[in-house]
Amino acid sequence: MKNATQLLSAYLESIRNPRAAAELFADDGVLELPYLKSLGIDGRAQGPEQIEGFIASLLAKVPDFEFRNTRFLIETPEQAFGEYEVEALVPSTGKIYRQMYAGRLVARDGKIALLRESLDTVAAANAFAPSDDGH
Repeated sequence: MKNATQLLSAYLESIRNPRAAAELFADDGVLELPYLKSLGIDGRAQGPEQIEGFIASLLAKVPDFEFRNTRFLIETPEQAFGEYEVEALVPSTGKIYRQMYAGRLVARDGKIALLRESLDTVAAANAFAPSDDGH
């Protein structure tokens, strides 16, 4: 059975495969990015099916999305907290999406019960907003 740190690592490593990432979550597990609401995006998905769809929609917008430079700050069997980065092209705008995520994962019975991530919404808005020249 995987502990919280192993689950967070597995999630980060499998982000480019929505089904594999979603299968790490419990049937009632939640992926939550509450700060996305300020951008008009529902940042909550519950259950593997919704989570798979959420990740797939992200990859459709940012095909090269991939986490790197993971640093764990808290590691217990039931909880992990880490920071991880993304740097990828947003094809619709031609801009680079640079982001530092902070994630808190709660594990239950070898599955993800909750993964709550925070991010810089200004950086996200800038990367996804069209430029004045139309990109």
